[in-house]
Amino acid sequence: MEQAAAEAGIALPIEQTEAWGRYQAKVPGRRPWGAYLIRRDGDLVAVISLIDYETHGYHYLRSLHGPVWKTKPTQDEEREVIDAMVKAVRSHDRKVVFLRVDTWFDEGYYRVLSTVPYDQTVIVDLTGGDDKILERMVARGRQNVRKALRESPATCADETEQASKSFDEYYGVMVDTGKRDGFAPAPKQDYEDMIQELGPEHCRLFVSRIDGKVVNWCLITLNDNRAVYYYGCMSTAVRRLRVPDKMFYHIFCTLGAQGVESLDMMGIGSDFAPSLKGLNQFKTKFAREITPVAAGHDIPVKRGFYSLLRFIQKLRKGSNADRH
Repeated sequence: MEQAAAEAGIALPIEQTEAWGRYQAKVPGRRPWGAYLIRRDGDLVAVISLIDYETHGYHYLRSLHGPVWKTKPTQDEEREVIDAMVKAVRSHDRKVVFLRVDTWFDEGYYRVLSTVPYDQTVIVDLTGGDDKILERMVARGRQNVRKALRESPATCADETEQASKSFDEYYGVMVDTGKRDGFAPAPKQDYEDMIQELGPEHCRLFVSRIDGKVVNWCLITLNDNRAVYYYGCMSTAVRRLRVPDKMFYHIFCTLGAQGVESLDMMGIGSDFAPSLKGLNQFKTKFAREITPVAAGHDIPVKRGFYSLLRFIQKLRKGSNADRH
């Protein structure tokens, strides 16, 4: 699939690669399921790689940032491909209850049962050198970065090699961030597996230290000369020290100098994803444009079973509302 995509000029996100499949195979309850080349009249129009997720006793197939299209489809073209995929999966694997794939259009698909998909992101152009990267930010971004470069006591570096040997030193910052922001971090092993399995070609850890202590880190994925900001965290104690602005400018410049062309900040809030709007103020200052992207939707394969899952979710939400 990767070879066919390259020959067709389709740039693949990391989640659509064999390297990602190897990493996902390390996660309990997940395994690479397979990949499709999608052709119309003999011409390749899209590719997709799928991961089998087993949860609560049933299976569904997830494709992050897939299908990957050669050119953005019309609604009818997308519908035709999605319908063909459902038919192919149903005939190939009777265990699959639904597909969770990223679609450009909403009509006829379901909002996902879990996770928070997004339909807009910020992509930072890393070409042209450090000054050009700064110049392309909105005024607020340039001001914040310049102030951080002057005032922040943090030192920033790529510590991928250290982190691949032990993630202990870094994990405490994620735990601190989770307590502050109200989320449960993934197990430490998940981050270690991601760094080790993807390797430095596809995964980097950038770290900020103050007085030798880790206070902030960002995990970045890489594929096809494009980067994505995957995970990040910061110690509560340094919130006023302008560490993230200094860190991201360091990441932009370092990756740009290595030939990486862009960095996707991985999702901002919109009417489709209102719960993510708290991210907008920080992420949008690094670029002048917001980029629309295909958003995660569920497509039933076993309609009766999927309807039951939605009914159970509705009952749970009602129960939670009653408790509040």
